[in-house]
Amino acid sequence: MNIYVILKQTFDTEEKIIIQDGEISDDGVKYVINPYDEYAVEEAIRLKEQHGGSITVVSIGPSRTAEALRTALALGADEAVLITEDRIGSEEFNISKVLAAYFANNQPYDLILGGNFSIDNGGGQVAIRLSQLLHIPHVSSIIKIDVSSDHAIVLRDSEGDTETVKVSLPALFTAQQGLNEPRYPSLPGIMKAKKKPFHHLSIEDLGLTSSEIIAKTERISLFLPPSRNSGQILQGELNQQVSQLVHLLKHSDVLSI
Repeated sequence: MNIYVILKQTFDTEEKIIIQDGEISDDGVKYVINPYDEYAVEEAIRLKEQHGGSITVVSIGPSRTAEALRTALALGADEAVLITEDRIGSEEFNISKVLAAYFANNQPYDLILGGNFSIDNGGGQVAIRLSQLLHIPHVSSIIKIDVSSDHAIVLRDSEGDTETVKVSLPALFTAQQGLNEPRYPSLPGIMKAKKKPFHHLSIEDLGLTSSEIIAKTERISLFLPPSRNSGQILQGELNQQVSQLVHLLKHSDVLSI
């Protein structure tokens, strides 16, 4: 079974976001595998343990993204691919088009796994666009997957409920929290990762040109939400507090009824 995992390197979830000159500052920032992509890597390893085969992890990003890919190799992936190119940028249209070009040159694939969305921008578009470009089924937010020779049966989270979906393979799935509990890389795994294949590609290697990856959208501005005002503790008896609350709800600039 040929399993591929598309992953992204993102800020650590505990990092404080600082914006300077309209851009997010990454000075001294710790980067990690996007948490939802960690579920995808773990599930790929479990499927390989059940069915055999190989796991290739693929990412698009700057050279520092190699750290996230090497972590995936240490966890149990067999091969890594990093597509580094400033011209690609971070727009979902470009990301999905470049990934589609990669997969068009690397068939056959049985499963493509990824995270439900990335925690940095939360767009959740790449997997959907990629499946459309590859003309394969796509199921999002999966919390369980059972794979047979030519199909998979998955449970997907549906806003508090679950749906059971059967799709033919090859197919693309995105992982939701609850799919599994990701493991930590072991010392032997870290040592083995150093000897595993690691490929660096450019858009030219994929048969693309700059004119084919022109962004369809442009970010005009980026800013943090306004600071929240401190809370107010209402004083007096209960009926007095109720009167104060009603007055605040009617006349506050923030709250209104």
